[in-house]
Formats: sequence, structure tokens, C-alpha cells
Amino acid sequence: MPIRPILRYPHPGLKTLCKPVTAFVASLPALADDLLATMPAAPGVGITAAHIVVFLRVTVLELDRADGVRLYVNPQITWRSQETMNHAEGSVSMPGAIEEVTRPRGIRFRYQDAGGIVHEEAAEGFLAICVQHEVDQLDGIFWLQRLSRLKRERLVKKWEKTQG
Repeated sequence: MPIRPILRYPHPGLKTLCKPVTAFVASLPALADDLLATMPAAPGVGITAAHIVVFLRVTVLELDRADGVRLYVNPQITWRSQETMNHAEGSVSMPGAIEEVTRPRGIRFRYQDAGGIVHEEAAEGFLAICVQHEVDQLDGIFWLQRLSRLKRERLVKKWEKTQG
């Protein structure tokens, strides 16, 4: 369970479309363990394999310790509510940069577990926001792309100043 290096914005790997997992082998739980070890060091509540330069559709979330870790393999959103909500978002690839993003309040999504079994779930609120954020990353959409051009440029300029 080593802590792995995380790609930093503006690395082009953050715009990479991740490939579906097709072989559910012993290395998949090891990848999930590495993601789980790396995420709090970032810090964050979610991380994708793409963040550690493994371009497969794998993500883990840990919204709080009581709820536990969620592993999603090949997640895809199948429905989005019309009702939206705003939530402050950031990325493990851009530590300290936070901005409000508008996303659907509720979603339904399909994913596989480490054994390849397909599951379907509905999510609302914070969980829905987090799943959408991570699925975007797996689709090669870095969260900044969800901001207006003005907000994005302002945030990037501010973040670059903090990077020296």
C-alpha cells in the first residue's frame, strides 16, 4: 500500500480518457489499496487511478470513516436529475484550489466491484457530486472545465502564484 505520486495540474494525463477494466485480477485490489493510501496524503475524499498515472476506470471514495471506502470499477452515470446544486470542489491534482461547481443533485450510476459484479445505485447530494467529479476525471474532464472561463482563469492564476 505505497503512497503513489499524483499528477499535478496542468499535466496532460489529467485529460486522458481512461480505459475500462476488463480483467478482474489480483492487481485490482492492490491498485485500490494504493489509491486509498494516496488519497488522504493528497488530501482528498476521492481519487481515480488516472491521478496516479494508471489510466483505468477505477476510483475510490471515502466520504467519512463511518461510511467506509467505496470502490467503483468502470463507473458510468446512467441518469442525472434536472435539479442542480452548487458545491465547493477541488482536486488532489491541484491542492488548495477550490471553487463552486454546479452539478445535478441526484444521479443513478452503474459500476462493478473488485470481483467484476455489476451494481446499480442512486445517489444524492455530496455522494452524487463526488461520483460525478470522479467519473468526469475518468472521462478525461478535469474539474476546471466545469467552471466558466472567467472563474477558471482567475482560479488558475491564483493557484499558479501559490506554486512559486
